[in-house]
Amino acid sequence: QVQFVESGGGLVQPGGSLRLSCAASGSTSSIHTMGWYRQTRGNQRELIAGRTIGGSTNYRDDVRGRFSIARDNVKNTMYLQMNNLKPDDTAVYYCNKVPGPAEPSSWGQGTQVTVSS
Repeated sequence: QVQFVESGGGLVQPGGSLRLSCAASGSTSSIHTMGWYRQTRGNQRELIAGRTIGGSTNYRDDVRGRFSIARDNVKNTMYLQMNNLKPDDTAVYYCNKVPGPAEPSSWGQGTQVTVSS
């Protein structure tokens, strides 16, 4: 089972940018759709962006036009470029296949993004 490790989070001011990375422990070439999720305290994890193996992308309305997802199946890595960040983007960000697995053990630690002045 492929495991994922997220990185690249941090503290950024409103309007700033961050680039998140997701490293997979194995090949992602057979995973049809991979995505980025985020979770705020007390809420469920939500899918915000997805990318198919063919390159099709889908974004949740509140991040469309600001976030961009990319995947590199040679390096088994996925990225999330986040621009014009807002305080509401503050969350822990995770990557995984879509749909996301139910088992908690199938998720990484995530990476914290905090948008604050």
